[in-house]
Amino acid sequence: MQPSKIDFIKCVIALAVVCVVGCTPTNKNENTWSSYKADSHSSSYSSLNQINLSNVSQLENAWTFQMHDSPPGQDPVSSQSNPIIVDGVMYVNSGKQTVYAIDATTGKEIWSCKTLDEGQPSAASRGVTYWESGDDKRILYSSGNYLMAIDAKTGKIIPSFGTDGKINLNEGVRNDPQKISVSLSTPGRIFKDLIIIGLRTPDFYGAPPGYIRAYNCKTGKLEWTFHTIPHPGEPGYETWPPDAYQYAGGVNCWAGLSIDIDRGLVFLALGSPSYDYYGTDRKGENLFGNCVLALDAATGHYKWHFQTVHHDLWDYDLPAPPNLVTIKKNGKDVDAVAQVTKHGFVFVLDRETGKPLYPVEERKVPSSNMPGEEAWPTQPFPLIPKAFVKQSMTEDDLNHYSDSSHNAILGQFRSLRYEGLFTPPDLKGTLSLPATRGGANWGGAAYDPNTSVLYIRGNNLPEIVTMVDLDRHFAARDNSIFETGRVTYLKHCSACHGAEKKGIPPTFPSLLDIKNKMSEKEALEKTRMGGGSMPAFKGVITAEEEQAIIAFLYDKKGQATQVAQEKPDEQKSIRYGNITGYRTWSDPDGRPAMKGPWNTLSALNLSTGEYEWQIPVGNDEKLQEEGGPITGLLARSGPIVTAGGLVFISGAADKKLWAFDKSTGKMVWETSLPAANNANVCSFSLVGKQYVALGVGGTKENPSGSVMAFALPN
Repeated sequence: MQPSKIDFIKCVIALAVVCVVGCTPTNKNENTWSSYKADSHSSSYSSLNQINLSNVSQLENAWTFQMHDSPPGQDPVSSQSNPIIVDGVMYVNSGKQTVYAIDATTGKEIWSCKTLDEGQPSAASRGVTYWESGDDKRILYSSGNYLMAIDAKTGKIIPSFGTDGKINLNEGVRNDPQKISVSLSTPGRIFKDLIIIGLRTPDFYGAPPGYIRAYNCKTGKLEWTFHTIPHPGEPGYETWPPDAYQYAGGVNCWAGLSIDIDRGLVFLALGSPSYDYYGTDRKGENLFGNCVLALDAATGHYKWHFQTVHHDLWDYDLPAPPNLVTIKKNGKDVDAVAQVTKHGFVFVLDRETGKPLYPVEERKVPSSNMPGEEAWPTQPFPLIPKAFVKQSMTEDDLNHYSDSSHNAILGQFRSLRYEGLFTPPDLKGTLSLPATRGGANWGGAAYDPNTSVLYIRGNNLPEIVTMVDLDRHFAARDNSIFETGRVTYLKHCSACHGAEKKGIPPTFPSLLDIKNKMSEKEALEKTRMGGGSMPAFKGVITAEEEQAIIAFLYDKKGQATQVAQEKPDEQKSIRYGNITGYRTWSDPDGRPAMKGPWNTLSALNLSTGEYEWQIPVGNDEKLQEEGGPITGLLARSGPIVTAGGLVFISGAADKKLWAFDKSTGKMVWETSLPAANNANVCSFSLVGKQYVALGVGGTKENPSGSVMAFALPN
């Protein structure tokens, strides 16, 4: 029987539909990186395999998009953004917090949205969040202390969201919103019509608490709040002094979160309470500080927690989103949560209960000698897996660049208090290893669901903790506003920017020539609101101290205004602070005191708890011994893993992007980037072509930075 004309037409239509679904560049099945770190599980995994071990050596730059929101002559910005791709469009933010929509096949700009007012400082921001409902497609993005909704098609702010398109994140965080400034460094996650977010807060005395909140994606309405410093009657309240919920700060989710959509659970990586190094005003275990926390995603109700550090005195924030993984346990698949930490452990927890899937024991740790301090007597140690970075050192681990250099660091080592991991801060000075920058950092780990292998970047860089009575150590020599500014700067800023204002570029920029970089008004706003890696000091220092810092930074010694001296207050508690934080312990010439490797990449089989390989990543050619292994270099970005058998990871100061064989750790491809890089890679496929892309920092010629995409030749 011959087919009828109607049957023929049906067949043609069916073929056309197949062609459209299979060939259109907006096929969502091709866009495999639609949220931060790939998906709601924070896997950093790509199922694409067009780029693989056999051809990765052929990768070439497919396109480069130059951002354009920093005028020539400004300091180059750092990029931490992990691009996302939806319907053929890449959404990415710059270091200046401008959001761009880019044609992901060509690198051509579709629109840009400047989210900051002129002169308002930018802050560290690692990406954007996409939400859609029917034809309503939105980019949800935090800039400054606001969460805003941007039309994904036009780049325009959506005025019906919140108040004129914005939500003031300062509101609802206990303190007066006019006297604090919080921000969002890592993008939120979507659960149905909710965006769930954490907060970035200062790490100093007077910091606000880091509440977890969920907002309606369409209206901006606050749907729920979870108090990370518990209120009376809430779980964990008994682990703090009775009134701590009224004054304690921190315990914030700055590093990110993951969601199990099917279970309706959100998993959060929480930071330490403030102040980081001295906790006499927060005696106790301090839940939910340093916890993996599981909440009902729809309501914010508590489900379970696991605390990785009790009463943190080392700034051991959980630095990255939990990876939601599945491992083999007694022959069965078990859904789990894998959490990497700054101090080098991986905690593997049952996703339903939070119970460790490998043995964890509480071990006695050194007690504190600080006045009034009560360090928690034990800390949790996983027996499996082993740590992925060094957690102890001896004199044999000290570098020997020369006799004089070695003698200097040896003498310093012997003068410090050091009893291994969890040696508490001490007035004689202590050694911290791992230190504030990890172990793991915000780039997090990548998980391969086909092999249950977790890929982890780790830093091996000790720091010295120098505790002083801040008011006594930085006592003013007179009551001029300049001198008050000098003292205030030393108390709050010198740990990062240095007592001589030289900084540690690019992370902590030099302030020596600040007059030529920004106006006094801009500097004052940055002091208040924070920017880049710098936290906000609004509410932490007084308005008088703000003006004094400006007088000091801009060398206004002749200013006649004087500041009233504070009258001695015998009841005022002593504020002890660490004045040498966030910088590598080095020899007199600035070279790392401890032998390398200073950065590694590890492959951990989560089903066995054993490491399959570990390699150094990055190299300082000046410090590499002739014929010796590469040194490894400090970096914060994380790896991604692909079905093509590859692990991609970027460098930092050495301006590199690498691909490694995921089975062996052998490097199979590398390329040089135009600038220092500090961002996670993504991978996606459009029109049958796989790309690998990442944000790259700014250069002298183009301080705004760029996005670079790589692909195989046609």
